[in-house]
Amino acid sequence: MEQLVMEKLVILADSAKYDVACTSSGSNRDPLAGGLGSCLAPGCCHTFTADGRCVSLLKVLMSNCCAFDCAYCVNRRSNDLPRATFTPRELADLTIEFYRRNYIEGLFLSSAVVGSADYTTERMLAVLRLLREEYRFNGYIHAKAIPGASPALIEQLGCFADRLSVNIELPSEGSLRLLAPDKGRSSILRPMGQIAAAAAANRHDLTVYRHAPVFAPAGQSTQMIVGATPESDYQILRLTEGLYRKYSLKRVFFSAYIPVAEDRRLPALDTKPPLLREHRLYQADWLLRFYHFRADEILDEGSPALSPYLDPKCGWAVRHLERFPVDVNRAPYEELLRVPGIGVKSAQRIRAARRQGALGLDELKRMGVVLKRAQYFIVCRGFAGASGGRGSARRQQIARALIDPGAFGGGCEQLSLFSAPAVQQLAAGGTPLRLAGRMVQEEAVRCLAQAL
Repeated sequence: MEQLVMEKLVILADSAKYDVACTSSGSNRDPLAGGLGSCLAPGCCHTFTADGRCVSLLKVLMSNCCAFDCAYCVNRRSNDLPRATFTPRELADLTIEFYRRNYIEGLFLSSAVVGSADYTTERMLAVLRLLREEYRFNGYIHAKAIPGASPALIEQLGCFADRLSVNIELPSEGSLRLLAPDKGRSSILRPMGQIAAAAAANRHDLTVYRHAPVFAPAGQSTQMIVGATPESDYQILRLTEGLYRKYSLKRVFFSAYIPVAEDRRLPALDTKPPLLREHRLYQADWLLRFYHFRADEILDEGSPALSPYLDPKCGWAVRHLERFPVDVNRAPYEELLRVPGIGVKSAQRIRAARRQGALGLDELKRMGVVLKRAQYFIVCRGFAGASGGRGSARRQQIARALIDPGAFGGGCEQLSLFSAPAVQQLAAGGTPLRLAGRMVQEEAVRCLAQAL
């Protein structure tokens, strides 16, 4: 491999590190005779396939020479950093050589806006054409659609890629105008709508003619930066819910803002990325997608922020104690999903098993129910609910069971990145990390016990 190509790879792979892509492929494609690769739905990008293999993508930019000047982006026009641009042939050859060496099983391709959105998309399409038509590459490809590109080019992109994504970037149009003046909300949502409509039409075509060309079989996703602007968790969840409903997205990814530029419009350079907030948003997103929650059930205008100490499902249960305890032998599936400690799989197992007979604690434990939390919200055969003492002692016992111990960063130094803000503040003031974690945890237990 030429040294020049390697230098480009170092620069452009590093420039792509802020694109979130920890996802499964979501599509299946069998190997072709004389072709390279295949695509398995559980595969690709730091995950495990059904047979236990860890597979990954080559995540790289076509170019980091950007015509836009988005304040939050490391590749913005005004930033002084090494620049590079792959030719379509270089990137296609690189992907195939990495695949043949068993380094990767697919490609995650994005790009800065080189000149214009159409020109950039045309160069990305040239890469995908080489891979699919000349090299007959049959593996997974995730391509970023460039906002502002023409509908014809977006349609062609979807015919070559397994998944498309259009980054919404920031949660509100006002924030986009402030930090990304070259972008507009309509230029982002328009291709999203086109991809959703084309995918729906393609599904219909495939039911009529199974050999019809496939359009983005793994659907579309988007990414949202969290912490660069003042929008609340409630606003972010409302937007997320709307995107799922209107555009049939597979995933909304949240990316904690990492300060990369000194700018009065952005958090200071020494601001820690809100990783715990990102984690809570992913948990809330899980509730929207799999637990039949609505955004206005998880948060509201009076309580617009997710708790750093409780996961969103426990937070909802604490605010709705009147709905508990739930009889696991009688409750509908939707109510089982709302019990802390009962997940989707365990709720499905309960629903199937109780047809054969009444369930007790032993059976629930074998099904994967986390009784440490669930015992305060359920009744079942031979169990009328956990007593755990009386008065404040019982409330503190429940509080300790519900509070997330991972939010207090008492383990190693690395875990402190995910600790609650109060722990970080105490640690910054000189309090040892473990002690700071214990102090904040005890205060959180007292506050939650009082709320109960």
